[in-house]
Amino acid sequence: MTTNQLTQKLTFEQFVNQLPDEEGRYELVNGEIMRILPTRQHEDLADFILRQFDKEVERLQLNYRVSGRIVIQTETKQEREQGRHPDVTVVDKTIWEAHPTAYSALLEPPQLTVEIVSTNWEDDYVDKLEEYQRLGIPEYWIVDYLAIASRSYLGNPKLPTIFVCVLDEKQTYQMNRYQGSEIVISPTFPELNFTAEQLLNS
Repeated sequence: MTTNQLTQKLTFEQFVNQLPDEEGRYELVNGEIMRILPTRQHEDLADFILRQFDKEVERLQLNYRVSGRIVIQTETKQEREQGRHPDVTVVDKTIWEAHPTAYSALLEPPQLTVEIVSTNWEDDYVDKLEEYQRLGIPEYWIVDYLAIASRSYLGNPKLPTIFVCVLDEKQTYQMNRYQGSEIVISPTFPELNFTAEQLLNS
């Protein structure tokens, strides 16, 4: 994934109102609008995860909306507003439907977000993790299908990995690592039944 700088020093509200008309996904990072250009493999994996979540929502009649088009307002440690665009977002329908005329931008924490790791892996493992934790998102998936992160995260040898980060009672993420034939466990979708390998090879 590559990013292109488009403008500077915006608030989240300005970011939402000034989103470019060009097709693509955009984030607000350190006051600047950044265009996100995922690979086709990246998009295919995001679509697969979204479909699996959607099937569970429909099968169990859960009060969730699943989307790959939602922007979330977060905040850095320095209290700078950010606008993040996860690959997949699961949001409570009550929150979503409370403001039907609003843009696809959330100020409240969604139930779950998924980030698929690209070359700038520290964004997902460090920056976004801290921002999503601060916002209070109960569940955050980091999908490192290319095993890009360091060995301190992935082990040695480095293997494709899914991390399911779950907020504990201290509002701190506990990172649960899944590789190979291990079944991925999600508090939001407890009846999901696929292994890390099945998901990563989708």
